[in-house]
Amino acid sequence: MKTLSGPSIKAKNQDNPKNLVILMHGIGADGNDLIGLASNWSHNMPDTEFLSPNAPFTCNMSGTGYQWFGFVDKDLVRIRAEVSQVALILNNFIDDQLKIRNLNDTNLALVGFSQGAMLALHVGLRRKKKCAGIVGYSGMLLDPDNLQNEVESKPPIVLVHGDIDPVITPLSLPKAETKLKNLEIPVETHMREGLGHGIDAEGVEIGKTFLHKNLQS
Repeated sequence: MKTLSGPSIKAKNQDNPKNLVILMHGIGADGNDLIGLASNWSHNMPDTEFLSPNAPFTCNMSGTGYQWFGFVDKDLVRIRAEVSQVALILNNFIDDQLKIRNLNDTNLALVGFSQGAMLALHVGLRRKKKCAGIVGYSGMLLDPDNLQNEVESKPPIVLVHGDIDPVITPLSLPKAETKLKNLEIPVETHMREGLGHGIDAEGVEIGKTFLHKNLQS
């Protein structure tokens, strides 16, 4: 099975972090794409370690960067199979990293952008033990019709999306909010005016506030 690696930012107390945040980049990027978020957030969370692994597969759309799963077409059967495969890889990575640090899911937060947000939601809601929270930027629920049959835990979630996103429709935000609330999963959403497919300064602050609230201090 493939293993994950990428840039990281250590906690102030490197030998005994209290929390672990795993960041998942979008398609065609790598772990360096989101580690800047950790640089911003770590000042307020000195006991938190941040990992930003590269996705396990080379991007098949651009030929550069990495992807968590293929997104060339909308073949739902293929996407489900690939997501199941990468979810296993990611869950093993999460379990290993928590064990190394003697932490558990209550000390874990997942953060993702675009395809990484899709995976953070997919994995976080299907882990048997509830994590501290999920932050999703410019993403969507991958398989909402099956979620009610597969959800294992209900961590708090914050979703942020640009209202002029040309890559993933802004309509994904209210659709995800409705689905999650129907399943009694705590979620807050923020539609950012004038923002395309990206993360703005306000979005960074929203993520910081959410993590600071939900992770152990």
